[in-house]
Amino acid sequence: MIALALTGCGGKKELARQDIAASKVTTIGVNSYLWRASLDALSFMPLVQTDSNGGVIVTDWYANPQNPGERVKVTVTILDQDLRADALRVAASRQVAQGTSWIDAPVQAATVQKLEDIILTKARDLRRNAIGG
Repeated sequence: MIALALTGCGGKKELARQDIAASKVTTIGVNSYLWRASLDALSFMPLVQTDSNGGVIVTDWYANPQNPGERVKVTVTILDQDLRADALRVAASRQVAQGTSWIDAPVQAATVQKLEDIILTKARDLRRNAIGG
């Protein structure tokens, strides 16, 4: 009987440990508004990697159908749990087709800045809508 009672206590501890582990797996480690806004802003591009705990989104190469001789790849990093402009870092790579191969080409700084602005605006809108204001 005592062994059965002790087993029951151990079972509760194990269940509590599983609950904690589950919550750690599903909890976003970065600002959720920035995370959702980033995914929304990049939704037209194929994603290679998403890590909500580390705050990293990496797209695959994307070529605009109107300009198939050029492709871009984007990495978004969310650095904090606060909704701030400096909690977001966007990096982009660009390649142009030359013959049968792709050659690295510069990305205009304004392109990265515009994408950051789009994400921040979406994140602020999501937050505003969530708090009902």
